[in-house]
Amino acid sequence: MALTIEKIRSLLGDEADNLLNHECKTIPKEKLHLPGPDFVDRIFVPSDRNSNVLRNLSWMFNTGRLAGTGYLSILPVDQGIEHSAGASFAPNPDYFDPENIVRLAIEGGCNAVASTLGVLGAVSRKYAHKIPFIVKINHNELLTYPNKYDQILFANVEQAWNMGAAAVGATVYFGSPESNRQIQEISEAFKYAHELGMATILWAYLRNPAFKHEGKDYHLAADTTGQANHLGVTMEADIIKQKQPELNGGFTALKFGKTHPDMYSKLTSDHPIDLTRYQVVNCYMGRIGLINSGGASVGAGDLAQAVRTAVINKRAGGMGLISGRKAFQRPMKEGIELLNAIQDVFLNKEVTIA
Repeated sequence: MALTIEKIRSLLGDEADNLLNHECKTIPKEKLHLPGPDFVDRIFVPSDRNSNVLRNLSWMFNTGRLAGTGYLSILPVDQGIEHSAGASFAPNPDYFDPENIVRLAIEGGCNAVASTLGVLGAVSRKYAHKIPFIVKINHNELLTYPNKYDQILFANVEQAWNMGAAAVGATVYFGSPESNRQIQEISEAFKYAHELGMATILWAYLRNPAFKHEGKDYHLAADTTGQANHLGVTMEADIIKQKQPELNGGFTALKFGKTHPDMYSKLTSDHPIDLTRYQVVNCYMGRIGLINSGGASVGAGDLAQAVRTAVINKRAGGMGLISGRKAFQRPMKEGIELLNAIQDVFLNKEVTIA
């Protein structure tokens, strides 16, 4: 049963009015390129993307419960590398088996499933024609001691193409010492993926110990993540994945980069929807869709947190959510229900663009 607006309000609790009735007075919605059934025709057809990229983008936008809306619900399961398989799958060991990952995406009504070369390759002949595959080609490997934070290539673009993938995904740790190499590697990979007809999705993350300053985490600031998004769309990512902002003023607090007072007074505010809208604005005013990550699973509060994230993304002008641990670290039936709840926010016409 779909989430009603009353149920959404109940899950938002004391924040319901603040989130559902907020009017954005920074960048008006009329200036944005918003998701819709015609998004591929309206935005990507005039671009330099070739016909095969358009076909794969259309396949993603026309799969699952959000088909035909212009919104995306993607299941990402690369945590076996990014966070260790034991830590990721201990809450539900069924997901050590790649087939269950793909089944969760299909039965959960997702537009696509994103995972590693090994996971998707293990079941590609059975499922690659049933749901769009997004092959994540680089990862942060955490078995090296002491740990280091670097995204390195685990796969190449041709391997993704050979298994019938619709898209490739990759992470760049903007702000890290290795970011220049990562930008060059992934720019080249995205160029080749487009030539072969696959879409491209960038995890545009920040990573630098200095971004945690005086008790605040500026990895989650609107100004710094917004600039990461802008760099990502410049690399011709077709979709940007970004953590939802929780504060602002990273550049000013850390005293680096280039800023302008209007970034903080006119282009955004302290409201979570306005902070996320600034991320959308940096994605070429929404020409490249912003999907926010679902974050770690915390247990009983996961459903409410997922719905909150979805409401903020949609009202800001974003394109959807990419939520993994909240879904796969619980029994499949409950994971499906959580994914469906996220999708219901984007299907609910009473949750409007602010």
